[in-house]
Amino acid sequence: MIQFTQETCGDLEAALRREWLETNGLGGFASSTIIGLNTRRYHGLLVAATKPPIGRLVMLSKLEETLFIEGQAFALSANRYPGAVHPQGFRYLKRFRLDPFPVFTYEVEGIEIEKTVFMVHGENSTVVQYELKNNHPESPKNLALEIRPLIAFRDYHSTTHQNNAISAAVDENPGLTTVTPYQGLPSVHLAHNAIELRKVGVWYRNFEYDAEHERGLDFSEDLFNPYVLRFDLRLRPEASVIASTEKRNVSNVAAYRQTAMTRHRNAVPSSPVEDNFRQTLAAAADQYIVSRGDQKTVIAGYHWFSDWGRDTMIALPGLTLPTGKYDVARSILRTFAKHVDQGMLPNRFPDAGETPEYNTVDATLWFFEAARAFLAYTGDVDFVRAELYPVFADIIAWHVRGTRYGIKVDPSGLLTSGEPGVQLTWMDAKVGDWVVTPRRGKPVEIQALWYNALCIMENLAGKFGDEAEQERYRGMATVASWSFNRLFWNEKESCLYDVVNGGPPDASIRPNQIIAVSLTHSMLPPERATKVVEKVQKHLLTPYGLRSLAPSDPQYRGRYTGGPAERDGAYHQGTVWPWLIGPFITAYVKTNGESESARAQAGEWLKPLQDHLSEGGLGQISEIFDGDAPQRPCGCIAQAWSVGEVLRAYAEDVKGIRPTQQRSVPEALRKETKDRGSATLPKTMASRVRARA
Repeated sequence: MIQFTQETCGDLEAALRREWLETNGLGGFASSTIIGLNTRRYHGLLVAATKPPIGRLVMLSKLEETLFIEGQAFALSANRYPGAVHPQGFRYLKRFRLDPFPVFTYEVEGIEIEKTVFMVHGENSTVVQYELKNNHPESPKNLALEIRPLIAFRDYHSTTHQNNAISAAVDENPGLTTVTPYQGLPSVHLAHNAIELRKVGVWYRNFEYDAEHERGLDFSEDLFNPYVLRFDLRLRPEASVIASTEKRNVSNVAAYRQTAMTRHRNAVPSSPVEDNFRQTLAAAADQYIVSRGDQKTVIAGYHWFSDWGRDTMIALPGLTLPTGKYDVARSILRTFAKHVDQGMLPNRFPDAGETPEYNTVDATLWFFEAARAFLAYTGDVDFVRAELYPVFADIIAWHVRGTRYGIKVDPSGLLTSGEPGVQLTWMDAKVGDWVVTPRRGKPVEIQALWYNALCIMENLAGKFGDEAEQERYRGMATVASWSFNRLFWNEKESCLYDVVNGGPPDASIRPNQIIAVSLTHSMLPPERATKVVEKVQKHLLTPYGLRSLAPSDPQYRGRYTGGPAERDGAYHQGTVWPWLIGPFITAYVKTNGESESARAQAGEWLKPLQDHLSEGGLGQISEIFDGDAPQRPCGCIAQAWSVGEVLRAYAEDVKGIRPTQQRSVPEALRKETKDRGSATLPKTMASRVRARA
């Protein structure tokens, strides 16, 4: 359980650095800081996914809460206005805890009020409960709670401002109110057990969002208050509201709460050893798994990402397999298999619901690795043979003959890709027409993933008795391995080039090369693999992940700050990415013989991320950190591949919890060569490759 005392809650700066997140399995969420002061345009009590998992609208921004003791008002809420924080209800916040969802304990004049917030899974519904905890005869006779719902009703990427288009009409029924502020948008229904409702229809103006201000974005907003609810806490010591896109009954609150608690409990896998880190990560992992139609997909990050192909495939093994969610993994693989087009996996499903975007070279290749991991854990050969293997074969065929954006196997047997103005790898930042890290040609991790995919196909073809295809994939993998070792080894730096494109190779020290070691099937002989790990450890390893560029590089940017252009310019130029600690730890343990000492060292490297669970997005791992120390968490407060890769590496490489059939030692790692490290091709094949290169 993550919790904070009054010392932290009363410290405005410390409190605003900590944010809670509740999700509903549809892509919707509720989120704010631990004192209820919204610092982002994405904060809100009901951010509904109107076209799951996208179409997200901030419907109910917050509840302004005032406790009345014998007629005297005590405001419990907090807001940032120009030059001031008002009111300052955090002064009364005695404790905040995640137990398992957000619980706020206020103490005013000896009166203790506990507020709980959670979402109903599978619905765009948020429940807020208030309970008088010390209700005894000596309590004041007049004790009331007043709540003012503040609504935004806008796309979660924008802000709203006072306007004349809003409708102040409130449809009132016993225990239920309905507001439809704008034509064409859904209504928000508020079920409640208040004793009084008073219609007001007023605007609260000039809320300021610190995080958006810092990011150089629109940071000011006006919110509308349609009515006021009043609860008599002496008559009934519990006050409850359900904000929803559906009409709900407040009498169901207790059942909703019990169901939510059971779901949180079931999200944590059973383990013979009590392990808080693994359990917290497992609970976090569950929040990314959402519905897309009748299947499952993965939200890349909260608050602002939708489901991305690359993020999903990288995160899938960690989010679903160590936690035993095999049906979820199967559903996700099925979802994306249905969207393969011209041999490519979608990079992104746009938030407005347009046609999926296919501008990625690596998402498709990570698809193979996700399926390999799934098969290793589940042994579900029938599913892979029936629904994935034909898709994979078609993907390979498209890559051989060529698909979008110049993605094609060239005469070296390696995969080339790229067109001017297009970013295809995970280093995909773009500012206007400026592609910050274009990486056209042959990026190192793409070759590693391509070889890994070919080896996976070789193994699958063997399982399915397809001997001709097995031999073909084996031959393609052999050619790729030979070419890779010949072209990518940087003898001077004892590591791998980042990109080879026909001209001088890119010798930037980046983390992409660690993928060539961490993947199950690697092209590198042991001594080279070890040198790559050492190089990455020396130049890129930080307490929270790997830097995206070595500090010694002239292009290095150590701070992720400023407006969108400045931040995008630093995104992959030194910024730390926690997801990369997963491949690094796997590579480290692998090259050290999976020894106990290597596992122990890997565990030590993960300890700062354990501490991070009580910072930033509570119980979560941030998207990125500053490259320079002290590494400050930035970007999304909760990122799927950050959680997934840390959980996978912790379970498999630190704790040794993995299926026996998962780890295979590829031929390239079994052979130790004395020359420049390249695997030796058969003479006939070598001559054929040289002739075509």
